[in-house]
Amino acid sequence: MTDNLHIRAQKFFAQSLVEGLTQADQSWLDQHLRECADCARETASTHELLHALRNVPVFLPRDLAARTQLRVRLRAQETAQTSPGNFLLWVITGFSWFVGVLSAPLVWRGFAWVGSYLHVPKLAVEMGFVLWWAVPALFAVAAVLHQKGLNIGTSRGRN
Repeated sequence: MTDNLHIRAQKFFAQSLVEGLTQADQSWLDQHLRECADCARETASTHELLHALRNVPVFLPRDLAARTQLRVRLRAQETAQTSPGNFLLWVITGFSWFVGVLSAPLVWRGFAWVGSYLHVPKLAVEMGFVLWWAVPALFAVAAVLHQKGLNIGTSRGRN
């Protein structure tokens, strides 16, 4: 039972240093530290150690943050240029164009048949055929631009 009290006191002490305690927990901890010399010594030595660590001078180059940001940006650009996602996008785009060229005559015949069956004007059939190929490409372009915008936004947010 006593070990549990000491463990609870250690937990509360650590919590008080990081995120704070409720009034009831702080009161319990204060009471325990008044009654338990071992926990009081441990708490005091931890306070002294933290105080000593906070007073240790750390010398950093003045431009360390700027140099680090520059290196992170360069690495992000390097990764973006050589990422497998870009290669995969090019492969998928090339395959899409290849399939599109091969299937264009068949798709045109389908549009012509639907147009003649439904008595749609020739201009509307031609516009439908163009949109059949253009809309997916526009969605792909929008997706790529959106992804690049997200990448730029996250790299700016890190600065």
